[in-house]
Amino acid sequence: MRLLNDADASFILGLLNEPGWLKYIGDRGVHTLDDAKAYILSGPLAMIKKYGFGLYLVERQEDLMPVGLCGLLQRDGLNWPDIGFAYCDQFRRQGIAFEVAQATLEYAQSVLRLTKVAALTATNNEASIGLLRKLGFAYERQIALSGQAEASNLYLKAL
Repeated sequence: MRLLNDADASFILGLLNEPGWLKYIGDRGVHTLDDAKAYILSGPLAMIKKYGFGLYLVERQEDLMPVGLCGLLQRDGLNWPDIGFAYCDQFRRQGIAFEVAQATLEYAQSVLRLTKVAALTATNNEASIGLLRKLGFAYERQIALSGQAEASNLYLKAL
């Protein structure tokens, strides 16, 4: 995992326009390389600067190919940071998401000293729900955050 930078704009443009992202996360209005650069700066990098955590680029170890995003987010309306992740379709079901999410939770506990982490999923995102269960998250309830058209499933995990 590493910080995103302008050189990652092409990857971000592709990831944020994949069918899975659009279906489960939504259109973030990232349709050009300039949009992708602005997203990196105002999203992941701004959150890291403000909170000390955010989304990071996930690369394969063997060739440093970018495969997705993972990290912690601080959302308005949630009492705890939540783990977020998204991977390109071609890199799903390879164990990468589980391995990186586990490392993120270990970091949250040992370095950030968090005692609880939340997670949000679309109510019909079975792959993410399965991953959260495998990681030990427990379903709490459905919630709708400000600016969100549909309710999401809220999961919690004590660290």
